[in-house]
Amino acid sequence: MLINPNTSTATTAMMTAIARRTLRELGATAVRGVTVSRGPGMLTDPAALRAAAPEVLAAGLRAAAGGDCAALLVGAFGDPGLAELRAATGLPVAGLGEAALLEAAAGGRPFGIATTTPLLADAIAERVASLGLADRYTGVRLTAGSPERLSADPALLLDRLERAVRACAERDGARAVVIGGGPLGEAADELRARCAVEVVAPIPAACRALSRLLTA
Repeated sequence: MLINPNTSTATTAMMTAIARRTLRELGATAVRGVTVSRGPGMLTDPAALRAAAPEVLAAGLRAAAGGDCAALLVGAFGDPGLAELRAATGLPVAGLGEAALLEAAAGGRPFGIATTTPLLADAIAERVASLGLADRYTGVRLTAGSPERLSADPALLLDRLERAVRACAERDGARAVVIGGGPLGEAADELRARCAVEVVAPIPAACRALSRLLTA
């Protein structure tokens, strides 16, 4: 089950569709997406991330209690509630941020992050450090414009993210660039074909991590 920590049902549908495509290619079964009942429409600052964690935990506990959920995917780059779900459910759990960062840094590769949320830049750096990846991290590149404005204009969002990805590679020396955000899932897919540097899309990365957990 994919848990969307913001209250946008459209975002849930988009992320679930990407997860279904990826897991189908990996031979997995159906994916169900759920939206938390309370919270902001977008997670754009540390306070929103903190507030999302208990909502994610509650949704995961309900799914685990139903008995028909094999694994959980936290559909936000900040991984709110990820550790709590692992401790409380006993199910395989993956988060977009953790999975994408580990995949980007595999083999000691230098990696950067392109994202739309400047207020989360410090939290992102802390997450990188907590995973032991700081020595490979080339930094974050932020898009110009507010996250809300960009999310309402897919063409502009894609252009601004592409500029950020190219800056990560050409100015910072990244050999892989993570797209930092679950709601950026469709843009991440498009950027993989548009950019010479490897672009790590967080939803497929989390699905691959879940597949490994389920087959271990």
